[in-house]
Amino acid sequence: MEQLTELDNAFIQMESNRTPMHITPVIFYDQSDVPGGKVRFKDILKVFECNLHKSKIFRRKLAGGALGFDTPYWIEDEQFDLEFHVRHIALPRPGDWRQLCILMARLHARGLDMKRPLWEAYVIEGLNAVEGLPENSFALMLKVHQSAIDGVSGAEIITALHSLKPDEPLPEARDDWHGESSPSASKVLTQAYINNIKRPIRLASTVGQLVPAVIKANKLSAERGEDQEERSLERTRFNARVGSHRVTDTLIMELARIKKIRQCVPGATINDVIVATVSGAMRKYLEAHEELPEHSLTCAAPVSVRQERNSESKGNQVGMMTIDMATDVADPVARLQAVMSHATNSKETSQVVGAGVMMEVTRGLWPQFTNLTMRAASLVAPKNAIPMPVHTVISNVPGPQFPLYLAGARVHLLMGMGPLVDMSGLFHAVISGMGLITINFLSCREMLPDPDFYKQCLEESYTELEAATFLKKKPRRRKRQAKTA
Repeated sequence: MEQLTELDNAFIQMESNRTPMHITPVIFYDQSDVPGGKVRFKDILKVFECNLHKSKIFRRKLAGGALGFDTPYWIEDEQFDLEFHVRHIALPRPGDWRQLCILMARLHARGLDMKRPLWEAYVIEGLNAVEGLPENSFALMLKVHQSAIDGVSGAEIITALHSLKPDEPLPEARDDWHGESSPSASKVLTQAYINNIKRPIRLASTVGQLVPAVIKANKLSAERGEDQEERSLERTRFNARVGSHRVTDTLIMELARIKKIRQCVPGATINDVIVATVSGAMRKYLEAHEELPEHSLTCAAPVSVRQERNSESKGNQVGMMTIDMATDVADPVARLQAVMSHATNSKETSQVVGAGVMMEVTRGLWPQFTNLTMRAASLVAPKNAIPMPVHTVISNVPGPQFPLYLAGARVHLLMGMGPLVDMSGLFHAVISGMGLITINFLSCREMLPDPDFYKQCLEESYTELEAATFLKKKPRRRKRQAKTA
């Protein structure tokens, strides 16, 4: 039995029918080299069965919570049923990319069963007409609740399910696992009493670290001459109450080409290129709808803080960094340079404050206060002209760059989808792996009724940035004419 952290509990409180709080990696497989040319569903079930012991996430569920006065507990589910969590589905003919996007959006929009272990896996077949995928491919769509996983631990789960060789034998299924009963009311209430006494002490300690760090960060910003008033605090169509329906699509790029773009702008990172690409897309999209704010939009970028803290610490280990997207800059190269500069400054500020310090603030807050704040914000924010410091989320998770196999089928492509919350209705999930990098966007249907157009904006933004950097032809030097006597 393990108690959730306050941050993990916040993700539980944000869960609703409109805002399911799960992360969804999607992995595509080439099964052309599998003996018989096909992986059977029972083979995939066997892979899960033999690897359940590699992650606590698979068989634990929520229990307790002391009526909101404390965070709930993780316990081993006595009624765990693997076949409830791993499901089989197929696209109807023709089985093209548009059908797949509609299916993924629908599956992602459905919340998980909060009374069971917080994950589901869908084996999707029938990908017969998806351009860019090998013939006879299939996909594995894995939904895991944000309270149970972050980007780093998510990568660990993916690694746990896969092997390094196509013919690597499965480990023996372990039979030493035992379920747990829910904690007694007396235990839950006693622990709640103890935790609520400790929380003011934790909060005071964290604030004691935070205040001087914030003062130092503000001084650093002033020295850099940053003008906070120039950042757009205006709302966009994505800063509103989200609906229950989802739309999604993905831009697929070669990682090597992204690296070449980065190399053309000294000091730029791969993430800078991605942010600049998304920035250009949002600029194009909002400008086409005559909704582009005068000043630059801002994105939130989740940052892992596991190295900052004890590597054995439990729960989500993630902070948040904000980056000015330079959507007010028309030239793609100048935009990338501006993004690079803003990202560097944001990293410096984050290091001064400590990305983990902001996360620690949650440890000092009473769960009932957090719960009420989450619900109040959901109701009040859409009705008032509250400034928006963040306009989208861009989550960049590096994936494996070496071959991985599931039941003998080779991983061909990785992508992912993230959660939406009120006032943040556009999420970009970026995953690299197998020599490719994907940008998946997710929004609700009311905010983004034309996802095809937004994907077009993404494609054009990337193409323009590429053409303006390493594809740009250098002027030829004229050959000198030989002098004649």
